[in-house]
Amino acid sequence: MPLLYTIGKLTVAPTLRVAFRPTVEGLEHVPETGGAIFAGNHLSVADELFLGTVVPRHLAFWAKSEYFKGAGVKGAISKFVLTGLGAIPVERAGGRAALSAFDAAIPALKGGDLVVVYPEGTRSPDGKLYRGRTGAARLAISAGVPIIPVGMIGTDKAQPIGARVPRPGAAKITVRFGKPLDFTGRPDDRTSLRQMTDELMSEIQKLTGQEYVPRYAPPRAHPDPTRDA
Repeated sequence: MPLLYTIGKLTVAPTLRVAFRPTVEGLEHVPETGGAIFAGNHLSVADELFLGTVVPRHLAFWAKSEYFKGAGVKGAISKFVLTGLGAIPVERAGGRAALSAFDAAIPALKGGDLVVVYPEGTRSPDGKLYRGRTGAARLAISAGVPIIPVGMIGTDKAQPIGARVPRPGAAKITVRFGKPLDFTGRPDDRTSLRQMTDELMSEIQKLTGQEYVPRYAPPRAHPDPTRDA
């Protein structure tokens, strides 16, 4: 586990557990060793904080590549922090550059790390669960690892879009893990990837109870790199 991530587990994680007392269900589905993809709904930037708090192992999140390339003292600090946390840089330019996230994630997964993906590609604007992008399924097949469905509940109330930090007492936080989905041996053509992604989103919906919307969420300025190619 990267040094700064370890420090966060010893400081930030206990603080969040005391302040918010998140409920965790299905933790037995989190593997003790080996690579896996966590694919969940995305309600708030706090999703990453609480997921990292309740999972005992290191989680590799994606971060914009600009944060690794900033100039001056601020840029150096940003690069130091993200590198120390084991973040995966993402090129936002699109095309081949955007696929660098996959290039970095595959060896991490094969090396036994855990990578977090949000199939909706952006935070839900209204609390509903939107159609998933096929990147998570494609990544799972390429790396030969299972996908663990994740359901986050209450994070949009604890830290709504625009809020700088989570607010204790604003909502009850629940994190639910589903049974791993093993797509090993499945074909990776567009139709098959779509079917696997729909299976995944169905499992996430069962965990969250969200209303499902069979269309993609309205795009933000910088969509997630794990969307359809």
